[in-house]
Amino acid sequence: MNKIKEKKVFIYIALAFTFSILVRLIWVYQFRHVGSFMWNSQFMINTNDGYFWAEGARDLLSGVHQPHDLSPIGSAASQLTFILVKILPFSFESIIFYMPAFISSLVVIPMVLIARSLGRVELGFISALLASIAWSYYNRTMVGYYDTDMLNIVFPAFMLWALILAFKTKEERYIFFAGLEIVAYRWWYPQSYSLEFAFFGLILLYTLVYERKNIYYYKLLAMMLFALMGLPNLIRLVIVIFIYILYKSKKADAYIYYILGLAFALFFLTGGFTPIWSQLKGYVFKDSIQIVGETLPLHFFSVMQTIREAGKIPFETFANRISGHTITFILSLIGYILMVFRYRVMLLGLPMLGLGFLANVGGLRFTIYAVPISAFGVAYLIFFLSDYLKKFLVEGKSSFYIRTIFISLCTVAVLYPNIMHIIRYKVPTVFSKQEVGVLDSLKHITKREDYVVSWWDYGYPIRYYSDVKTLGDGGKHSGDVNFPLSYMLTNPQQVSAKLARLDVEYTEKDFKIHDANLDKSEKNQVKLPSIMAQLTLKYGFKDTNEFLMSLKTDIKLPKKTRDIYFYLPFRMMNIFPTIARFSDIDLMSGNTVRRPFFYQTNRFQEKNGILDLANGISFDQTKGILKVRNQEVPVKDFYVTAYGKNKKLIRQRKSFDNNANFSIIYMRSYNTFLVLDDATLNSLYIQLFVFDNYDKKLFKPVILTPQAKVYKLLI
Repeated sequence: MNKIKEKKVFIYIALAFTFSILVRLIWVYQFRHVGSFMWNSQFMINTNDGYFWAEGARDLLSGVHQPHDLSPIGSAASQLTFILVKILPFSFESIIFYMPAFISSLVVIPMVLIARSLGRVELGFISALLASIAWSYYNRTMVGYYDTDMLNIVFPAFMLWALILAFKTKEERYIFFAGLEIVAYRWWYPQSYSLEFAFFGLILLYTLVYERKNIYYYKLLAMMLFALMGLPNLIRLVIVIFIYILYKSKKADAYIYYILGLAFALFFLTGGFTPIWSQLKGYVFKDSIQIVGETLPLHFFSVMQTIREAGKIPFETFANRISGHTITFILSLIGYILMVFRYRVMLLGLPMLGLGFLANVGGLRFTIYAVPISAFGVAYLIFFLSDYLKKFLVEGKSSFYIRTIFISLCTVAVLYPNIMHIIRYKVPTVFSKQEVGVLDSLKHITKREDYVVSWWDYGYPIRYYSDVKTLGDGGKHSGDVNFPLSYMLTNPQQVSAKLARLDVEYTEKDFKIHDANLDKSEKNQVKLPSIMAQLTLKYGFKDTNEFLMSLKTDIKLPKKTRDIYFYLPFRMMNIFPTIARFSDIDLMSGNTVRRPFFYQTNRFQEKNGILDLANGISFDQTKGILKVRNQEVPVKDFYVTAYGKNKKLIRQRKSFDNNANFSIIYMRSYNTFLVLDDATLNSLYIQLFVFDNYDKKLFKPVILTPQAKVYKLLI
């Protein structure tokens, strides 16, 4: 009988795993003929952060790594990829593309195992089907979404399984599994600390209220605290194994309170609550302005205000991302409540559900944590209603068939909106084939110590394809890092060129200072001010605004140690207003100092000399008057740019009013209109990308294509 049950568990896991992968292959089928999504005949990945882990795996495979290139060769994702590439007969590009689909589908294993521990393995099968493809989980684990999210739900789901069996069986091996899971989860995803601590807190509360005299729970709490310590993974693994051996000997029972006290002490001495508070500040208590530094405190715009996944979301979006539909979400909550009444041990799912609900204030990325618990809830409700239906049916085969049909139809109903979302969710690759071609060409021009200046969104792909250094990326994009990048892109060339040289050389200088202090204790290490604060003080100013003004003069620049390139893609046009926000701020006061005007549209029509640019903006081509809703302003110049047959940029200009502050650009080859003020018109990005108009003393064009342009800094 047990063999039959185990075989059934295996079959359910295999079916759910296969289903999860096949659904993810819909994207591959949809885009199988789209050549712009491929590089070297392989699909490219579709998440920027994926290029970070890919860079680390690439360097592990090549054996080439250098200081300060920020390559994550020590990260779990890169190391796991390295191992898979070594043992599997597939290309590196294929592995990083398909890896998320296979790895993330492992979530079906703990889902089925949890249900088996409750005595309802069929419940686990249905919940596994839903959890594996639920809206938000699919979005962050689809093919090409090469990121740590591929295991970020698998690990806590296994944690929940281990804790449920620990509560049900009171066996030491499940205490050991819980400790191992915490160590493994932290190895994979260091930010897992908060969820692991939430599990600990819930068990601590339960123990203090209901099980104060039960030694088993104190042993579990101590194991979790040892595993949670802020020590290297290997050390924590050794401690977890040692504690398990100690528990097995039964000698520890007499000293459990001392062991627990030691665990608490070591937990706080090695970091304690600090990582949790840091994450709460980053995602919940978000400030729009960050004050950085002590020597010269400066105000910077917080990047968290511009990241969509860290912003508030509507309830409908919140519900859809967790369950696929608002009705399904509500039913899942009802089902979870009923499930808790039947299986009190399912209260252990509250940390995951709670973290998922944090999406209401912390951003949509958190919704994936609630997916498994929600899936259990709606699956339980289906079986609950099926059991209720049984009361009205006559015992026999007909009753079995009717209930089976009912369960099947309900399962299809909850899966349907998620599958339809997957069919519609046609996410493109991060870069097109043409853009990657630019970066690949740049790789053969630059040296590995050279820097490429661009916005932080493109930092990881630039490093991966061009094998260079960057000033900003997906992990290095705080306000103090983004200010100089924004200033370079949105100010005139003369100012931007000088700041680029200063930022790069002082970044390298900071690396050297950091290296010189590695052996010192944390208290004795030199805490460096922001680059902008350092530059302000270095040039003899107490006000950063005065330093920025000095960039317009002939200031002395540091010695050039490496080349610098500017990567300016067309896609940056879409986020140019957001980029400008990071430098439209008085660093001394935090007040907004300018509000540049930039409007982009490809929705337009012309009638009787009036050019309608949508959104209440129109241009009278005869009078040279721009109407912005109810306000009329004169236009200075009207530009037309286009690429000729020889792929050279052709520029035309028609002047209206030399005293006006607004200009209009029609980028014919892109079918795009720009409306901007003089300050934006004269910015480095607009002049170099839109007009190919560069100062020959400062810049040299290296690669000029419609998709992206690269200029070399000459100073």
